[in-house]
Amino acid sequence: MANKDVSVVLAHGAWADGSSWARVITALKAEAVKVLAAPLPLTSLAEDVVALNHSLDRTEGPIVLAGHAYAGAVVASARPERVKALVYVTALAPDEGEKVADVFYRLKPHPQAPKLAPDSNGLIWLPEAAFAAAFAPNASAEDRAVLAAVQRPISLGCITVPVGRPLWRDIPSWFLVADDDRMIVPETQRYMAERMKAKIKAHASDHTPIVTAPTAVVDVIRDAICFVTGS
Repeated sequence: MANKDVSVVLAHGAWADGSSWARVITALKAEAVKVLAAPLPLTSLAEDVVALNHSLDRTEGPIVLAGHAYAGAVVASARPERVKALVYVTALAPDEGEKVADVFYRLKPHPQAPKLAPDSNGLIWLPEAAFAAAFAPNASAEDRAVLAAVQRPISLGCITVPVGRPLWRDIPSWFLVADDDRMIVPETQRYMAERMKAKIKAHASDHTPIVTAPTAVVDVIRDAICFVTGS
């Protein structure tokens, strides 16, 4: 089996869309890897899982499934038949019976993390100042401007519902810990990665290494692809 026989599916987190994976996509495409970014509505965890499964249906062969941030909970609930490896990029990994909010707020937040609250429509938006302060402090001003402009709000229904048995209990997983993350504290990331028995790599990046440290992200995805192909 070769790299071209594996499909990589990428799931974006809260306050983002598929374009947040742009640098990872172009790097993988340069290596002849089949890759697509799943569009998640961020309206409820169940609806995000349905949307992800629709993207999986567009692929062929074995799948490496990667999730950033909130999407860690989504990829762990995907239809499992062809998913052979999971990659968590500074992601949230609730265990069975836990909610996304449980792990997100497990420890005291970083001093520069934004205070989050739903608006009158039950949607949580990221304050624009938070993109520089916590979400992507290592990004260029241009990248932060785009991230803020295209952000997608997340619904309370995404983070307040207990999850079922996560897929990471049954298939191999990789976890990129962002040591300078101000949104999900690194101690929480390591706690989740260790209980997953994931293969852990750490990088001195902010919460969005998919934008600010794409090479580190691609390296972890490449490791998962090599596992699937046996190379």
